[in-house]
Amino acid sequence: VHQSKLDFFCKLGYGKQDICKVLENLGQEALEDDVLKELIRMGRKPQALESQAQPSSLKLVARGSCNTSPGLKWLDEDDSDSSNHLRPIVIDGSNVAMSHGNKEVFSCWGIQLAVDWFRERGHRYIKVFVPLWRKEPPRQDSPIADQHILEHLEKQSILVYTPSRKVKGKRVVCYDDRYIVKVAYEKDGVIVSNDHYRDLQNENPEWKWFIEQRLLMYSFVSNRFMPPDDPLGRHGPTLSNFLSKKPVLPEPKWQPCPYGKKCTYGNKCKFYHPEKPHQAQLSVADELRAKIGVPLSLGKEAEKHNCLP
Repeated sequence: VHQSKLDFFCKLGYGKQDICKVLENLGQEALEDDVLKELIRMGRKPQALESQAQPSSLKLVARGSCNTSPGLKWLDEDDSDSSNHLRPIVIDGSNVAMSHGNKEVFSCWGIQLAVDWFRERGHRYIKVFVPLWRKEPPRQDSPIADQHILEHLEKQSILVYTPSRKVKGKRVVCYDDRYIVKVAYEKDGVIVSNDHYRDLQNENPEWKWFIEQRLLMYSFVSNRFMPPDDPLGRHGPTLSNFLSKKPVLPEPKWQPCPYGKKCTYGNKCKFYHPEKPHQAQLSVADELRAKIGVPLSLGKEAEKHNCLP
């Protein structure tokens, strides 16, 4: 048990000496939550965070250099979810492109605007799903604008084509919405689309809850990608908390007492009094005893004695 706990907190980045010291104080059967609270109370930080705080020497690499190992790219893509506090983003490329093209043209520029918006916020995992037949030359019944953007995003490993083929001259297209919801559900991310996916909601109850809670709708205003500040309504989380794995709760705003210094409720008053910022919540009787100088323990014993039959 000691070794398993030691390995667990070492993976989190804490030092062995600190972990052993906490386990000696709390006992070997202490819960992991209690050990973590004690480490935080001691002011210890994981070694990974301490190394990030120290200035690291930057290494300049020439553009087009092949010195970087190819495995680093895949490692960064897989581990970006755990190291980053922002949720993964899965974009419905067809929905975004048609919305930017006013439902008449498949505008690839709209996809680029959405990707750039999430990049600027710091999201590392961004995936765009588009049917494979969109790589074909544009036709009159399916016009495409700025098609070169799709190739550019594909080279960056951002855009993913869903399968499609032709059988006896007829195009067979796989359901790209299923890819979008499935990847977002497995990654515990956010779906960017104005589609409600009602057929997939009826198909899987877990997907139904996920789509209702993790669907981020948007609008294009003068070539500007604009998601709402309240994705789940006026009483729901803010956009920052919606896109974050660890939401930040707002600080409580204390309402000042309308009676001010004339308030007679004392410390029982639920409103804020600036003249007594750190006063403990005492009863009126304890307040009077404190003013007279009688110890609180004697006063409580007298009350118990008076209550006896």
